[in-house]
Amino acid sequence: MKKTFGFIALTFIVAACGGSKDTTTMSPEEHFNYAMELYNDEDYEQVVSEFQTILLQYPGSPITDDAQYYLGMTYFKREQYLLGAFEFSKLIRDIPTSSFLADAQFMLSESYYQLSPPYQLDQAYTKKAIEEFQAFIDVFPTNPKSEEAANKISEMNNKLAEKLYNSAVIYEKMEYYLAAIRYFGKVVEIYHDTKFGPAALYKKIQIELLKNKTADVIRDSSDFLNRYSSHEFAADVKKIQDSILN
Repeated sequence: MKKTFGFIALTFIVAACGGSKDTTTMSPEEHFNYAMELYNDEDYEQVVSEFQTILLQYPGSPITDDAQYYLGMTYFKREQYLLGAFEFSKLIRDIPTSSFLADAQFMLSESYYQLSPPYQLDQAYTKKAIEEFQAFIDVFPTNPKSEEAANKISEMNNKLAEKLYNSAVIYEKMEYYLAAIRYFGKVVEIYHDTKFGPAALYKKIQIELLKNKTADVIRDSSDFLNRYSSHEFAADVKKIQDSILN
């Protein structure tokens, strides 16, 4: 009975290993091509081990940066974004002449973008994604993905603006008006080109009007009309300004 059980166990082990190849006799290029077969077949669990082995066994080989890049991509496709970001940044740092440099910088940015949470939560990853996307645009301005990077920066700036704007709204509801004015002012100062810029300045003007800060209302009304003359709130701001000046 024990011999039968042992034979069955051995059969399972052989079957489990049957899908892998002996890579010890392969050249670096053959090993990498085998790893890419696994990658294209979406066998991401095994391919991580293969790419790591390639990087350890063939340092300085022409396929090193390929393996480094696709190791990062494997982690990214497994939604292990921090591990992916680490591998992409390692390629950027260690192999600055790689043909994968632009792709690695974009995917480093994209990894942090995927980690960016809803605006209510801590936005450290959002800020990091903006930083890395901006680095991508600065270094590779003619890259076809530069427009996508700029759009994602705009999207994440809106998220940061929304977080700051909602903090100001909370202060306003609690009747902490000086804090609300300060926070609405920060939105205008930092994120004036987002959709929350004009809304924040409009709210700031309303609170200043409530608190009889006439000089501030006149200044901010002029600022609003200069910045956002075509905004839906512009007509109301013009009425506020005219009522004070007249």
